[in-house]
Amino acid sequence: MNPTAIAYLAAGFGAAGVTFSAAYGISKLASAAFSGIARQPEAAGEIRGAMIITAAMIEGVALLAVVICLLLGFK
Repeated sequence: MNPTAIAYLAAGFGAAGVTFSAAYGISKLASAAFSGIARQPEAAGEIRGAMIITAAMIEGVALLAVVICLLLGFK
């Protein structure tokens, strides 16, 4: 098999793995936040703010990893 094809395949698997992992992490985060809001509605604003910041951090790391996978694939 051609080494370039293997690099493309590895980059695709890496990008897919990162995407699914980030989606799973954000779904767990949202589940915990909604559970916390259901238990303490008066803290909804603080929980929502922390959830948005954390989700943005997860998305940032996921985007960085996808870019690295694509750079390695197209090298």
